[in-house]
Amino acid sequence: MRLAVTHLALSHFRSHRRAALDLDGRPVAIFGPNGAGKTNLIEAVSLLSPGRGLRRAAAADLARRPDAIGWRVAADLNGPDGRHQIDTRAEPGSPRATKIDDKPAPQTALARLARVLWLTPAMDRLWIEGAEGRRRFLDRITLSFFPDHADAALAYDKAMRERNRLLKDQVQDARWFDALEARMAETGADITRARRAALDRIASAQHGAQTAFPAAALCLIDPEDGAAPLPDGAEALRRAFADARRGDYRAGRTRLGPHRTDLAATYTAKGVAAAQCSTGEQKAMLISLVLANARALRDDTGAAPILLLDEVAAHLDAARRAALYDEICALGTQAWLTGTGPELFTDLGPRAQHLSVTEDGGESRVHPANG
Repeated sequence: MRLAVTHLALSHFRSHRRAALDLDGRPVAIFGPNGAGKTNLIEAVSLLSPGRGLRRAAAADLARRPDAIGWRVAADLNGPDGRHQIDTRAEPGSPRATKIDDKPAPQTALARLARVLWLTPAMDRLWIEGAEGRRRFLDRITLSFFPDHADAALAYDKAMRERNRLLKDQVQDARWFDALEARMAETGADITRARRAALDRIASAQHGAQTAFPAAALCLIDPEDGAAPLPDGAEALRRAFADARRGDYRAGRTRLGPHRTDLAATYTAKGVAAAQCSTGEQKAMLISLVLANARALRDDTGAAPILLLDEVAAHLDAARRAALYDEICALGTQAWLTGTGPELFTDLGPRAQHLSVTEDGGESRVHPANG
């Protein structure tokens, strides 16, 4: 069965005071002028997976302005294991809360229901900016294959924050450090294993694939600021944390661990690092990686993930745009695509549902459109 949102309802979310969409599992092509609220729609869909969504926004920033009430995103989700209702919302001054089938649930539980991948214009500089964005990109890939990755990352970050607090306070009791470093080593080794396994799946999905987009070879690398290489295995990592304490005291932070790992990409056909490629080549490689991720998930789970592709069509020539739509339809994914005009989605035709988004007095409105 195809993984798809079959109903989406928004209340006071970003520019949408109210919106209710009935969907049939086909790709969704959304067009309208800049600022109309197209990206807000797919951002709502991104919140059906763990984390802060495709814009990494705080819960309070998702509320419609100037309305001083909370926001809500509700969805019916069909997937291989049946139908589920997801409700995620936040009241003013309160953190985001999530329910699955009318029962309170942690955000991490969403990873087991909805695999959601996205590509946004903000990611176009992924290969030439800081390592933090590449780690997020890597962890979204990893989470798509291994839902428990989110729990390991949360446990690691919590232990690391506690260790950093001890370092800043110059606490000398080794027993505190021993306990925290053991926890960091165990979860850190799990994080690294999952990341490497995810990259192996991406490589396999790219090998021999019929695609119009260039393959990219991915690998984990250590920071370039003189930090020691990340050791393999929990025990080796625990010893490395202990050995690094003296220097970490001086720095006031943990300088070694999977939170410092970087991701490198190479344009396979040319043997050129992604950072040295043209802007168009970098964009094409990102599309290729998202499609490879989707192919691998379809092969692993029997259902392709939901894809959110914001303003992708506008940056492709007509041939590559048509090729992208063909690949999306062949995957069987419910891709949500945004663009400024309906002509960008002509090649999709009746293979997709077409929606028009307009803005009226500061309020977004969604209308069905002819394919």
